[in-house]
Amino acid sequence: MQKLDSEALDAELETLATWCFDPARGAIRREYKFADFGQAFGFMTRIALYAERHDHHPEWFNVYNRVDMTLTTHDAGGVTRRDVDLARFADQVFEGSRLDARSRGSA
Repeated sequence: MQKLDSEALDAELETLATWCFDPARGAIRREYKFADFGQAFGFMTRIALYAERHDHHPEWFNVYNRVDMTLTTHDAGGVTRRDVDLARFADQVFEGSRLDARSRGSA
């Protein structure tokens, strides 16, 4: 897996508006906020299952209703297509959890 060049990374970040590049880490980062711990944990569970299937795991940190996620491909020395794909999946899961919460009246 090859690291994205700066032009390709910039183009991807334009479509991942809530993610930012951390040049010191050679990674992309995002913070997710949920209604409560249960939603945050459910989100992390869905991401963990995806990560296992794709053998590509996030670096993350969870406190109550917040999940901070950092993505990089250490073997490639930076952000690759795998990181972008995982970021997109995480955003889809997050949006789905927000819609579910609204339909139940908890957000």
